[in-house]
Amino acid sequence: MATDDDESSLRAALRRMLNPLEVVVITRERVQEALDDAVRRGRMTRDDASDLLGELMRRGRRQTDDLLSDLEGALTAPVRRAAGLGDRFPIAGYDDLTAAQIIERLRDLDPDELRRVREYERRNANRKTVLGALDAKLD
Repeated sequence: MATDDDESSLRAALRRMLNPLEVVVITRERVQEALDDAVRRGRMTRDDASDLLGELMRRGRRQTDDLLSDLEGALTAPVRRAAGLGDRFPIAGYDDLTAAQIIERLRDLDPDELRRVREYERRNANRKTVLGALDAKLD
C-alpha cells in the first residue's frame, strides 16, 4: 500500500515534469530548418550547425532522461507494484534505444546494473555490440 510520502514524492515529480514555465518544445525539424537558414545566410558553417544540433539533441535527451529518472524514483516499490511496474530497470526507455545509445549509457552503471542489462539483452535483442561492451565493462 502506498504511503503519504510515496504519493507526495510522485506529485512532486509530476509537478516538476509538467511545469510549463520550465518546458520549451521545439521539434528537431524546426531546429534543423533554423540552422539551415543560418548556414544559407552565411551566419555559421555547416559543420558548426551540425555540431550545435547534436549538442542540443544530447542536452534534450539528458534532460528527458533526468525527468524520467525523477519520476521513476518517485515510484517507490509499493507504488510501482500497485501500478504493475516491477523493479526499476537501470536504463530508462531501453527497448527504444539503439545499440550505440545503450553503450553510451553503460558508463553510469554499477556492476549489478550492468549484469541486469546483460541478462535482459541476452534474453531479448541479443546484440553482439551491446553484449561485447557489457562484457568489457564487467571484466
